[in-house]
Amino acid sequence: MERSYKASMFSDESIFRWLHPLIAHVPLQEIDREMIRLLRDKKVQSGVRSSTVNRMLSLLRAVLNVASCEWGWLDKPPFIRLMAEPRSRIRYLSRDEAVKLLHELPEHLSDMAAFSLATGLRRANVTSLEWAQVDMHRQLAWVHHDEMKNRRALAVPLNQDALAILASRLRRHPRFVFTYKGKRINQTSTAAWYKAMRRSNIDNFRWHDLRHTWASWHVQSGTPLHVLQELGGWRTYDMVLRYAHFSADHLAVYAHNFGTHISLARTPLSDAPVTSEFVRRR
Repeated sequence: MERSYKASMFSDESIFRWLHPLIAHVPLQEIDREMIRLLRDKKVQSGVRSSTVNRMLSLLRAVLNVASCEWGWLDKPPFIRLMAEPRSRIRYLSRDEAVKLLHELPEHLSDMAAFSLATGLRRANVTSLEWAQVDMHRQLAWVHHDEMKNRRALAVPLNQDALAILASRLRRHPRFVFTYKGKRINQTSTAAWYKAMRRSNIDNFRWHDLRHTWASWHVQSGTPLHVLQELGGWRTYDMVLRYAHFSADHLAVYAHNFGTHISLARTPLSDAPVTSEFVRRR
């Protein structure tokens, strides 16, 4: 109840469901470093990434800290060290790969994926999008502040691809834009999603990587990073710097400002006579 404002509450509840059968019967005072190590190892053995393990450890640490500092149920919370997370490359699709994937997906998922590629919206913002949040005439959609990860409302300009998708969804449901058999879609990473990826020969790709793809395409097309930050609704500029390597056009003019005009000798170094002058210069 005290943390109901969190944008990550849905994922927090999922972590709690995983933890419940393992520690629901354990008194708080007995959740020590050894038990936390066992929980960490069990999560690792399930085959998830270090980042997923760390989300579980971070949530557990936060709860134990609150139990100690705010609620007074613990004298001292145990120390919890997070796992090292190797930095991985931004995973994104080429244009051809995206077209193949969209063709392999069933219509309801294909529309949602294409809309994500056109707008960069996160999964939850797409699945919860309502017609009341769309203005086709102004070519604009918006996400309310309480639906955003950073708790700031976001205006979403709609390009022609996004407008075409919305036009195809008109009058299918009185409230929600994206539905399946008359009901709002909650899950996107379904069996149909994974089957479509296999048929498209695409691996190591998550639904959230559609947002990475959208951002990568923008930078490759010349969109400045500060503009991308506004379009994507990132709170800090540092969040968009991870896409900076996709474009160096703004640096090219500076690279050409400096030239050495040095002609490299064609004589192999091993064939050059070793003289006192040569040694001195080396």
